[in-house]
Amino acid sequence: MPPPPRKKGRKAGSKTPLNEAVAQRDRNILAMVTRAVERKNVMLAYQPVVMAQRPKRAAFFEGLIRVMDETGRIIPAREFIDTVENKELGRQLDCLALEIGLDTLRRVPGLRLAINMSARSIGYEPWFSILRDGLAADPTVAERLILEITEQSAMVMPEIVTVFMKDLQKEGISFALDDFGAGYTSFRYLRDFYFDILKIDGEFVRKIAHSADNQVLVQALVDVARHFDMFTVAESVETAQDVAFLTAAGVDCLQGYHFAAPTTRPAWLERAEARRTA
Repeated sequence: MPPPPRKKGRKAGSKTPLNEAVAQRDRNILAMVTRAVERKNVMLAYQPVVMAQRPKRAAFFEGLIRVMDETGRIIPAREFIDTVENKELGRQLDCLALEIGLDTLRRVPGLRLAINMSARSIGYEPWFSILRDGLAADPTVAERLILEITEQSAMVMPEIVTVFMKDLQKEGISFALDDFGAGYTSFRYLRDFYFDILKIDGEFVRKIAHSADNQVLVQALVDVARHFDMFTVAESVETAQDVAFLTAAGVDCLQGYHFAAPTTRPAWLERAEARRTA
């Protein structure tokens, strides 16, 4: 008996209601971010990274990119970054984030600030021009600037990232490997990268006080960082119980809503602006 005829399926990439909905969402996001970039409706929200042993003291702040839509709503990066990161628009956002961050460092002496960037911005001339101008305008900026690159982004071009880092570390700039543990970092590359800071992904940090699996994983990541003489930061810290475990595990710094939410108007920035206009 011959086999029954196969049912005709949809070809890969064919239009379905779900595919169309996703495509339309991405088009809307691209249009919204494009308008924000063109109008410079882009800002940083600042979140403290506190010392585990002295949690009332911020070791540095992270500047998180935000855009404002046409209604005036401030949109966090998680709502658009995946859609724009691999496009020219992603490079433009990196430029604006760096420009705002360098201006903030100039206005607030003594501030240490981490700015996110994609490895794809390495070799992007407008980004380097902004960096060169910022370093020339204030010789103290380099030693107070931290550039954060996600693990996933760093793995796109590890050999280029290592050269890029070594060149800028000579200028005094520090580097943080963001979302460590979320991807598939080769330990050979980790050895070669020489990141100054490892930021442990929040997926392993949330509710760690009640997760034996995450406790083992985070302790291993802390030990790896310590072996390579790298500073550790735990992301997405939300409870006092998690703070207690992470501190006992030897994490150097903590970041999350337990300490403060990101804000576009931190008190220290308002004080700096008040002094400038006084």
